[in-house]
Amino acid sequence: KTGAEAAAQEVGAQVIWQGPSKETEIAQQINIVQDMVTRGVDAIVLAACDANALVSIVEQADRAGIPVIMVDSGLNSDIPKSLVATDNVKGGGMAVQVLSELIGGPGEVGLIPFVPGAATSELREQGFRENLPNFPNLTLAAVNYSQSDVATGMNVTSDMMTAHPALAGVFAANEPGAIGAAQALRTAGKVGTVKLVAFDASGEQLKALQDGVIQALIVQNPFKMGYEGVKAAMDAINGKEVPKRIDTGVTVITLDNLNDPEIQALLSGGK
Repeated sequence: KTGAEAAAQEVGAQVIWQGPSKETEIAQQINIVQDMVTRGVDAIVLAACDANALVSIVEQADRAGIPVIMVDSGLNSDIPKSLVATDNVKGGGMAVQVLSELIGGPGEVGLIPFVPGAATSELREQGFRENLPNFPNLTLAAVNYSQSDVATGMNVTSDMMTAHPALAGVFAANEPGAIGAAQALRTAGKVGTVKLVAFDASGEQLKALQDGVIQALIVQNPFKMGYEGVKAAMDAINGKEVPKRIDTGVTVITLDNLNDPEIQALLSGGK
């Protein structure tokens, strides 16, 4: 939101910021986009809760002459002018490498994606699975979805540890899953024993990193997503060519680099 507003100020745009309260509220998101189409906004910048369910409403926006820019989570359609996002496949692949380094030998690992059908979740899972054969010391023991819910993330992590007592590591693919997994490790007394790598960098996740519950965070640049999304929307409104894909980067944060100036700038919402 900060990035979107910074770009809007630069280019003289007005941002109407609206979204469902949960990533699983797909019908509500469709209604919000429908309302924006009815209102006749000049462009829509959208992070899709579901890669397929939002296609028809985005097609409707396109027929109404409203350009759509996707940010963070894409759509199974060629209609959007651009996708401004992390390379989520790359990020999922990086998580495998980091887990391998942390475990330092053979071990079973668990994967916690979030919402089935959400492009971001599926791409991070894809990257994890595709990179796994490059690290033959790791065995994928379990895959359970958190449903972007902390309590569910905690429960599925507990289930993984019960079913696989030798579990050596977990990759939680978003913030609620990570917070839930961290709580499960604390409750089970497995902090540090089961290595936890997570996507995103909320305040609670950073606290868990500092406490040694999470060993590494795979971090996006949400400021840049909002900023580049609005800039791309303005270019599309003005008939300019917009790149089909704008990569906003991905960074691994550990205790070793947490206080580096560039990491602190990223975490504080800078470009």
